[in-house]
Amino acid sequence: MKIMMVEARFKGKIDLSNLDAKILPKTIGLATTVQFLDFIDEIKQYLESSGKIIFIDKIKQKYDAQLLGCDVGGAEKIKDKVDAFLYIGTGKFHPLGIALNIDKDVFCYEPINAILSKIDRKEVEKYNMKRKGAYLKFLEATEVGILVSLKPGQNNFRKAVELKKQLKEKNCYIFAFDTLDFSQIENFPFIQCWVNTACNRILDDYDKFPKPLVDLSDIEKMELVTVAAK
Repeated sequence: MKIMMVEARFKGKIDLSNLDAKILPKTIGLATTVQFLDFIDEIKQYLESSGKIIFIDKIKQKYDAQLLGCDVGGAEKIKDKVDAFLYIGTGKFHPLGIALNIDKDVFCYEPINAILSKIDRKEVEKYNMKRKGAYLKFLEATEVGILVSLKPGQNNFRKAVELKKQLKEKNCYIFAFDTLDFSQIENFPFIQCWVNTACNRILDDYDKFPKPLVDLSDIEKMELVTVAAK
């Protein structure tokens, strides 16, 4: 099946009346989704006129300041240059992704209804506590299921195979899927812990898993910490 990606740009007017620059720090990283990319220059100039220093960038994304799915690479690239991030758009999925990966405040501005808010650090801490708890369960588990997505951009089959080879003391099973059906997970009750190699925001559905779920990135980070400690 062929897939055609179509950019959906917002064509209406945005309202910056409640974008209060006074409550924002001096240096800011701007981030948004494709819907509001056409307004980034306008918002950047608006903030700069209030004395703010603005940074935008990209890595794999097509455009500067673009957030793509769970990829916050553009924000990661400028994290050491800014005091906080300002997300332009609707919903919490994307700004929460920044907050989970970067230890900086994340402000959100919804430009259609002119609503300024901030990601609650308690929500981030709660999310990270689940991640740490899942990692500890992973260390104890002897029967591990490794989830592999077949979707373009999320397929990490090679990493899954490498992980299976590394975990010689555990019995590892690779489960490949296109769209994850949570009900099917229950058909494998012998699995003590699941490892996600697809989009790391599958962790948002942590409560749908009957057993602990740890993300591959968390395993890799802990391995780096262990190596550094040695």
